[in-house]
Amino acid sequence: MTFVRNAAALGGSEARETALACLDAGIDAANPERVVADAVTFDGRLLTVGDDSYDLREFDDVLVLGGGKAGVGVARALEGVLGDRLTDGVVVVPDAADLSRVSVVVGDHPVPSDRGVEGTRRLLDLAEAADERTLVLAVVTGGGSALLAASAEDVSLDDLRRTTDALLDSGAEIREMNAVRKHLSAIKGGRLARAAAPATVVGLVLSDVVGDDLSVIASGPTAPDETSYADALDVLDRYDIDAPAAVRERLERGAAGGISETPREGDSAFDRVRNVLLGSNFSSLDAARNEAETRGYDTCILSSRVRGESREAAKTHAAVAEEAIFTGNPVSPPAVVLSGGETTVTVRGDGTGGPNQEFALSAAVEFATAWRGEADVVLACVDTDGRDGGTDVAGAVVDAETVDDAAAARAALADNDAFSYLDARDAVVETGPTGTNVNDLRVLVVEDE
Repeated sequence: MTFVRNAAALGGSEARETALACLDAGIDAANPERVVADAVTFDGRLLTVGDDSYDLREFDDVLVLGGGKAGVGVARALEGVLGDRLTDGVVVVPDAADLSRVSVVVGDHPVPSDRGVEGTRRLLDLAEAADERTLVLAVVTGGGSALLAASAEDVSLDDLRRTTDALLDSGAEIREMNAVRKHLSAIKGGRLARAAAPATVVGLVLSDVVGDDLSVIASGPTAPDETSYADALDVLDRYDIDAPAAVRERLERGAAGGISETPREGDSAFDRVRNVLLGSNFSSLDAARNEAETRGYDTCILSSRVRGESREAAKTHAAVAEEAIFTGNPVSPPAVVLSGGETTVTVRGDGTGGPNQEFALSAAVEFATAWRGEADVVLACVDTDGRDGGTDVAGAVVDAETVDDAAAARAALADNDAFSYLDARDAVVETGPTGTNVNDLRVLVVEDE
């Protein structure tokens, strides 16, 4: 399946065509309808999810509750599997869609909104009405932290929005951001599981976080949480977040023991909860690797857990390409080196861009400096959801010819304006919303000299 809409403009060489084909293969591997079909079956009596089976004669109601960027695809697939055995449901997602039995509510990402709050409250109402003869299929996918936006009773939506904005600009990693968001929420940090108890809950999880930690994906609505109010306060202090008074007051009150913590491992809320990981960043990297190998390249998956500041991580990747060219390590050209994970951007300028665009531009500067015109190296990097940072592009494709003025490229990076620089050179990748999200996907193609 082709996801890159402007592939014709971005292609033109074997290395570029390979990079684009690997992107398509990686994104397609995370297609939620595909991963549900691989993991979920129903024979009219037994619903099988991964290694577990559920006799639906034991349940009066089967609900689909959750959301995130892959929420529609998962819900649609579940409707196809269960048909009229599915009773009801609500998913909160970024784009409208029509489903037959599950209500689709549009929310907003990366900053929560009123409509996300409304949808999440509807979802929680269904969860709280569930009983021991209810089976809840909880859809937990990337983007759910913002889309599932019901805040705690003493925190307003505006408080939540301002805190989220500050965290996004701070350079905090997703685990740190979510430690804060879980303690300001009525659904995150295991609270959906608590609301649904004593129902049986099966979490259907598509991971967009490094290491696939269930407590971090969409801020872990169906998973035990080991972070605390004190941890959340530490994040605010470490990144010098100017949080609204109500936010800081809630966290301080919780740290002092005045508010109950999110449910921990062993809490009775999880007695009838099972979470199943349907897809992850590594699944996409593996599919991209297979595509490269069918094209005759040696391959190396560098890591699915790359994190840190985007522009700095890019320099390491450029060094890997240089090492491959001059020493044949970690793989000899022609080769494809793959990585995933989630890098971050500390916003200090007024420009437009995102982590993958900053990564690409920083790498392009290194390419141009090291071997402009002397080696055929291409880097393609995207956010698999199709939106990099606050832009409507997924990322970029660059090579040693992308940067013809290193000083101007560095100035763009300093102003966090990678998009303008790359767009002017026809280097941005356009996919539109892909309907999934398993984090960043990077493809480094190194041809023979």
